[in-house]
Amino acid sequence: MKTGKMPDLSIEQTCEGIVAGIDEAGRGPWAGPVVAAAVILPDDIPETLRYGLNDSKKLKPADREHLFAEIRASADYGIGAASVAEIERDNILAATFTAMRRAVARLDRLPATALVDGNKLPPDLPCEGRAIVKGDGLSLSIAAASIVAKVVRDRALAALGARYPAYGWERNAGYGTRKHQDGLAVAGVTPHHRRTYAPIAKMLFPGESQTPDIG
Repeated sequence: MKTGKMPDLSIEQTCEGIVAGIDEAGRGPWAGPVVAAAVILPDDIPETLRYGLNDSKKLKPADREHLFAEIRASADYGIGAASVAEIERDNILAATFTAMRRAVARLDRLPATALVDGNKLPPDLPCEGRAIVKGDGLSLSIAAASIVAKVVRDRALAALGARYPAYGWERNAGYGTRKHQDGLAVAGVTPHHRRTYAPIAKMLFPGESQTPDIG
């Protein structure tokens, strides 16, 4: 399923108590919510997870779906999202942190430590937090969260794509691919587009200088 350096439990083993991994999906796309997941792996991790988990971006869609099913069957996980309206109001970084806090709140147990992918921690976490740069390739817990967030968000964008077929969201998950750009040129901006993002703002407010809101 994967080769090379694998995420493991080395970071988790430096923490005391229950450890959750946190990651998000959807900071860069031009449309749709940002989704975060928090995952507490079981003490007895199934081999399919111990040796199959990795950064979701490095896995094939079918492998992500299979691992997502395994995580759902064996782990404690929570999913949180922040809407397009929240992204536009607060900026994408703040909205991502909101989604992460919501994901932790939906866990069955409060972790002692949350390992968060990236170099910044959400404020007001209800537990100790550690930011882990490229954590989805280092920590099994974060890798599991990356898969949950990615699968849940991809499914949400595929459902939106069925309602708005011009943009190819079922394949590009809202990223600015050629299909998405062509759809914008033909069908225009939908309520699910992030209007504070430069490509969308440029269509709505031509001639104005815009900076991408990607946090």
